Amino acid sequence: MSHTQFRTHWTEALVKGDIGLHQLPATLSRKEASRVRREALQRITGSPLGTIGDYTFDPQSAKCENFIGAIQIPVGVAGPLRVNGRAITAREPVFAPLATTEGALIASVSRGCSALRAAGGAVVRVDDVGITRAPVFRSSGIIQTQAFLAWVHTHFDEIKQLCERDSHHLTLQDIAPATVGCTIYLRFRFNSVDAMGMNMASIACDRAITELISPATGVPCISISGNYCTDKKPAMVNFLNGRGKRIYAEACLSADIVRDILKTDAASLCEVQYRKNLLGSAMAGAIGCNAHHANILAAFFIATGQDVAQVAESAMGITCIEDRGNGALYASILLPDTPLGTVGGGTGLGTQREALALMGIVPGAKAPGVDTLRLAEILGALVLAGELSIMAAQASHHLVQAHVQLGR
Repeated sequence: MSHTQFRTHWTEALVKGDIGLHQLPATLSRKEASRVRREALQRITGSPLGTIGDYTFDPQSAKCENFIGAIQIPVGVAGPLRVNGRAITAREPVFAPLATTEGALIASVSRGCSALRAAGGAVVRVDDVGITRAPVFRSSGIIQTQAFLAWVHTHFDEIKQLCERDSHHLTLQDIAPATVGCTIYLRFRFNSVDAMGMNMASIACDRAITELISPATGVPCISISGNYCTDKKPAMVNFLNGRGKRIYAEACLSADIVRDILKTDAASLCEVQYRKNLLGSAMAGAIGCNAHHANILAAFFIATGQDVAQVAESAMGITCIEDRGNGALYASILLPDTPLGTVGGGTGLGTQREALALMGIVPGAKAPGVDTLRLAEILGALVLAGELSIMAAQASHHLVQAHVQLGR
């Protein structure tokens, strides 16, 4: 059978339903398998998939089952941005890639970058809180729960050794328990250096549970994730205790910057902050008080290969704007829960690697942890830029006009 006949055979098998999309033979390369799936799906649905099949990255690097191609999202650049951080200084202008289909977003963030640049750059600091995983256990009741928690506390060093056994980069920081009824949560917190670390944390927890915790205590684990982690969901435990990176960014803007670049004034911006970000968020029952953190986070996550679903937790930040007198103002943002990585996952795709390199991030070129710290500092400044610009647009009633011009 020729190569073409071989491919045709498996396309026919998919069309007839003799096999599932995941059951193509391993003798087909990933690229060939994707072509077979596209051809079968085109015949089944009558919909062309030529554009989806036209991509540039190496399909071997794609962490994606039933692979058929790629969805392309426009990428623009915001900046130059100046950041006064620990892994980057304001002497180094940054051009930040943002992947989005929303017109006006990048223009708005770039205007915020101009305001921050005129102010000498954003001051950014990052706490490396660590990634968390919280398996859930079932006890017989209070007495067994207390004995179980005492055992975990006493045997922390053994648990730590097991968690770290197969990784040179993962370090267990602590285990925080929570109980309700006969249900026990153990919130493991890890430092994962430049990796976002969620998979590493899950593997480490599973090993510790199956090889040590449950056999020694007799308390069964019900799920590797008990939602007390909390991954990919907004949650107060993350808001208060942090997760991944906790990012602070701030700047003081003079009256002329507010007037000439943001096209508004301090009093108007402060009123939007009060009535929109604070009161409006309170009335809505929102976790966090901000204008559109999720907009910048999503565009940045897609461009740099982050886990986009974690925008759900990362977007619950706070924006602060205060009048400093004489038309000047102070602006800051807090991102308490921002899982980030510069190795692993989508960061290995060719386009995302280029986007990271554009910001001076090349895995392995710096000391462990520096790349992801740099990424977090850039992100904090970008979110601050985006908040300043969109709130100024609302204060000056220019938002709708900008979207009419750029977003339609």
